[in-house]
Amino acid sequence: MKTRRIFMSLFGVIICAISVGIFKIAALGVDPFQSLMSGLDKLIPIPFGTLYVIVNILLLSFSLIADRHYIGIATFINLFLLGYITQWTYEFLQTIIVNPSMMIRLLCLLIAIVIICFGSALYMTADLGVSTYDAVALILVNKWHIGQFQYIRIVTDVICVLIGAGLFLLGGGKVSEIPTIIGIGTIITAFFMGPLIEVFNQKVAIPLLTKNVK
Repeated sequence: MKTRRIFMSLFGVIICAISVGIFKIAALGVDPFQSLMSGLDKLIPIPFGTLYVIVNILLLSFSLIADRHYIGIATFINLFLLGYITQWTYEFLQTIIVNPSMMIRLLCLLIAIVIICFGSALYMTADLGVSTYDAVALILVNKWHIGQFQYIRIVTDVICVLIGAGLFLLGGGKVSEIPTIIGIGTIITAFFMGPLIEVFNQKVAIPLLTKNVK
């Protein structure tokens, strides 16, 4: 059972990382945390994978000090793999999808949304820890009792989006380019992923975890 959980966590993170690369090709907005990372990526001239690790180590430090309960194997899989796989996926797709039309971008967005929900279902159902960003909201709610999760998560997401936009502009980005990192994809991932994740939970992730388990 533990081996299966580790496999699900690993596979789920890999799929989520690939989806972020596809989101970036679609250039119609990424999820709130990745919008923050996109802003940092525009401002700081180091490879995205390395930048992702640095930011998540800082968030991990917060979790280790405040509440280690949410840190597990999946946390470290996410920390060390997601950024580099995203970077590789985006760079590879740039070589085969050059100057995509709006139709291709919308198709990429749809594909990215579906597979990030699938990967999230595997990753969350495995229950071996959460990402360092997810841990922040959980600690604020369950450890510090600041408010209800859905509202705290909206606040943290909005903060990420605003800071991401600001950093993007500071890095030389144009206001007209902001919708490429904060757009319809950001709205969909922030508010409408839940039902599709639940479908994958019920149809794929939970049956996979409990298969052949009496």
